[in-house]
Amino acid sequence: MVTDPIADYLTRIRNAVMANHRVVEIPKSKIKEDITKILFEKGYILNYKVEIEPRPGMIKIALKYHPVSKLSAISNLIRVSKPGLRKYVDTDHLPRVLNGLGIAILSTSQGLMTDKEAKVKKVGGEVLCYIS
Repeated sequence: MVTDPIADYLTRIRNAVMANHRVVEIPKSKIKEDITKILFEKGYILNYKVEIEPRPGMIKIALKYHPVSKLSAISNLIRVSKPGLRKYVDTDHLPRVLNGLGIAILSTSQGLMTDKEAKVKKVGGEVLCYIS
């Protein structure tokens, strides 16, 4: 039993990147789908596919690597808000990852979004993770 599914999600991706895997499979949930969608939109992964047939379903993520140097597009994944210590921020204190080069994923009242989107919409929320 996994007590922190987001940390498990990030760890599976981190381990797959360190092992230079092309595809990683992760058990499906709504929040994991939303995080994967953000990673795809921001260019951190090549593609993803949500399979619903075998229960509970899986998310297949195609990881993105540089064609020449073989470096991953994802260099760092950090879980910020944990079940034992939640981290909330308001609009004035939104985090900047790598001085704007990375993204922070926030859970807001308007759904999951990046720190830049939250700044435009002027909403705060729970900081789930940093990705760079």
